[in-house]
Amino acid sequence: MVYDARLPEPPTEAWFEPSWWQSQDRMRAASGGRGGIAFIDTPVGPCVLRHYRRGGWMAPLLGDRYVWCGRDRSRGFAEFRMLAELSRHGLPAPAPVAARYRRQGPYYRADLITRTVEGARTLAEVIAEGRLDARLGEQVGELVARFHAAGADHADLNAHNILVAAERLWLVDFDRGEIRAPGTAWKLGNLARLKRSLLKVGACDHDEAALDREVWTPLMRGYERASRTNQ
Repeated sequence: MVYDARLPEPPTEAWFEPSWWQSQDRMRAASGGRGGIAFIDTPVGPCVLRHYRRGGWMAPLLGDRYVWCGRDRSRGFAEFRMLAELSRHGLPAPAPVAARYRRQGPYYRADLITRTVEGARTLAEVIAEGRLDARLGEQVGELVARFHAAGADHADLNAHNILVAAERLWLVDFDRGEIRAPGTAWKLGNLARLKRSLLKVGACDHDEAALDREVWTPLMRGYERASRTNQ
């Protein structure tokens, strides 16, 4: 286990068990998806507990098991370190609380606890409500540019991993993310993935020409402006 040394008390193994929080009547909500997510009320405040699960064609074969390649390369530990680095840069990403792995022979399972971003909705939810406009597009571009300036390569930049809160936007889910050296190709790859996601979730009624005109052009304007500011 690894955890934030500033916590008033170290977490226990029970913290990583949704059933334990449920038995304490301290689980606010849970959801499925590729990773099991539980929203929990911990002694250090509201948090999100995520159990790592595979997606794609490997999911039926291995489910929540990953091949053991060492402690530092375990999914939870790697994401914990990246989130800690982003926090040091003052970037709007969830603060890491604790992570663990459980090794079983050549495989392991992993979990991560992060602080909750209170009062936030996903960009995908905002799009479904028809509230994605040019101004919000600019803000999304500015958000992505700030992370790119810090070398943060998000492995799955999409409308579900951008949170819209009252005062600012947040970027979440840095599983398989990396801190990279300055470059262009990986940044363009992130942006291309985001654009595909916006179309997929229904931005501008899946019309790419309308998306370019109404959202993507403002988004890139915000991205380029913030990139210059953060150089």
